[in-house]
Amino acid sequence: MERQVQIVLNKTEDKKTGQTKKILIATNHAYMLWQFRRELIVELKKEHEVVLSLPFDEEQHEKPFQEMGVKCIDTPIERRGINPLTDLKLMRHYKQILKDERPDMVITYSIKPNVYAGLICGSMGIPFCANVQGLGTAFQKAGLAQFVTLLYKLAFRKVRTVFFENEANAEEFQKRNIIPVKKQKILHGAGINLERYPYQPYPENDKIHFLYLGRIMQEKGIDELFASVRSLHAERQDFVLDIVGFYEDDYKEQVESLVRDGIAVFHGFQENPVPYYASADCIVLPSYHEGMSNVLLEAAAVGRPLITSDIPGCREAVDPGVTGILVKVKDTESLREAMETFLNKTHVDRALMGEAGRRRMEQIFDKAQVVKETICALGIQ
Repeated sequence: MERQVQIVLNKTEDKKTGQTKKILIATNHAYMLWQFRRELIVELKKEHEVVLSLPFDEEQHEKPFQEMGVKCIDTPIERRGINPLTDLKLMRHYKQILKDERPDMVITYSIKPNVYAGLICGSMGIPFCANVQGLGTAFQKAGLAQFVTLLYKLAFRKVRTVFFENEANAEEFQKRNIIPVKKQKILHGAGINLERYPYQPYPENDKIHFLYLGRIMQEKGIDELFASVRSLHAERQDFVLDIVGFYEDDYKEQVESLVRDGIAVFHGFQENPVPYYASADCIVLPSYHEGMSNVLLEAAAVGRPLITSDIPGCREAVDPGVTGILVKVKDTESLREAMETFLNKTHVDRALMGEAGRRRMEQIFDKAQVVKETICALGIQ
């Protein structure tokens, strides 16, 4: 039985039609929605009623939305893998939610809401827009890629707009004939809130602090990162790796070993990453795939140089040689060389890279502009 939390909303009439529109947003992660999409929800709520369908969690990340006056519907989702029984249950859940709420539009985030809520919206004639926040591993294995392509084709037959965070992902959907170009809208990721991530003076640390911030998992390039710092540390001890995040794969023993050997410091998951960006000399993210890395945008906004993979979703955040260094994906030696190159730079040069990164965020990735473009493309204002 679904658990619902309802809060009475002060409905605002649409200035053009005289009627309040109801917008339902379906996602698989309350915390991520709050971290990266709250500004969009705030803007939508100025003119419309907003309802969220998302999984409640032990940390109660849905509560900030409720405190905003947004109705939240608990929608359990298995984020990883495909399970026919639980996925069918999710589709039925979406169907009941849409019957009960009768939204004027649905906006979906992540693959399962995109596909399953999208299928139900199409069958019920409800306009919807989807967000592809990266391709993940779904398109990397031939058999799985064919299956996922078929699901997307079925789900997106009646989609109004699909938002992408980089051009390469949009081109992949076009190549697979999932949606035509006219239904694509490419954004600069979720954008970056320049006020929440203000520029911080460059630190003067005794040792260079490389920072990894994110989920500790293979697909983030953790194997290559750990191998690189071990190799570097065998030759020089003028740096330390700060690790901020939670384990999603089995790396606890490796992290503890790095800590014992004086190579790394483990800080665990942190709600507020700004102090860790501020104390870092450089952020390192050797991901295998990204939609648009929010970590890179946040770090650059704070004024820190970046070392990251030369892949879609990472390269867009970097002006190579000016704001950071791009490395070959899944290449330990390339990553090691980049980190050593950074270690050999002067303090002034490192600080200048950070300042250039901040300017890049201001010019290209300002969240206020991304939100404006999103609402315009939704076609509801």
